[in-house]
Amino acid sequence: MIENDFLCFNDNGLYCSAGGFYLDPAKPVKQAVISHAHGDHACPGNEAVYCTLPTAAIMKLRLKKNAGREFRTFNFHEPFFLNQVKITFIPAGHILGSAQVLMEYRGVRYVYTGDFKLQEDATCETAEIVKADVLITETTFADPEVKHPDVPAEITKLNTSRHNVLLGAYSLGKSQRLISLINQYCPGRTVLLHHSILPITKIYEDFSYPPGKYEPYNRKLMKSLEQGLVYIVPPLTFECYYRAKGVLRVFASGWKRLQVQNDLELYISDHADWQDILNYIEKAQPSEIWTLHGNGEFLKEHLKNTLPVKILT
Repeated sequence: MIENDFLCFNDNGLYCSAGGFYLDPAKPVKQAVISHAHGDHACPGNEAVYCTLPTAAIMKLRLKKNAGREFRTFNFHEPFFLNQVKITFIPAGHILGSAQVLMEYRGVRYVYTGDFKLQEDATCETAEIVKADVLITETTFADPEVKHPDVPAEITKLNTSRHNVLLGAYSLGKSQRLISLINQYCPGRTVLLHHSILPITKIYEDFSYPPGKYEPYNRKLMKSLEQGLVYIVPPLTFECYYRAKGVLRVFASGWKRLQVQNDLELYISDHADWQDILNYIEKAQPSEIWTLHGNGEFLKEHLKNTLPVKILT
């Protein structure tokens, strides 16, 4: 029997009282099950962190001594228990090491997707769809009007000129995926990486997900016009270069607001769009859906005659 209060929000985040742990807590807690290493899911200062090996490595790189007092790491499909809740990490396909969290309790399967995508990505583990009694899904792009475009068609936009490109992207996940895509679909381009992205990319290589060829940023090279260079920089650096001349300003994202006033639109997202969320639901065959991380109203309306949808936040 599904327990409606199996997961609930409090001041620290999403809490599972049966297991005594939080899922991606917003504040430091005693026991944190972390789906992936992005900052909005992996806060610093937790006492015990349960996650995959790549997530632990990235958290330790980014958060240093504040990453967590104790890390307990698990492979995908390797179950463990917190109190009476059986937990298994399932690949989410969002970034390297990203996991869905399968929680089994009193015969009920609760699946927390965290952030996930179903698109192909050579730089991380492929997402898997698992059967669930309750699917707790992200709804970042859960809007019928949102359809992520074909990724090869998007990235080959960079082949339309020889202009050097200042390419804004999140340092973790997006940048590595872009390196791989540019290597595959824009072979005439040379990728230069901002210094802050290099250590994270090294972790990708250490875990056998090398993104492909790239070089550290070279200021002298970047001053040479029409060389087909793509300089990948984090968002803050991208904003600082708003007056950059002689380059195309491009930001890779699924959000329309981040495409405004750029020289080229590049819609590449690491989240599931509307149709992928529906595809996941169809294959997971849940009895209930709980939503978070976005707007669940569209999903609730769409499924009102089919499945109960509860919006957690």
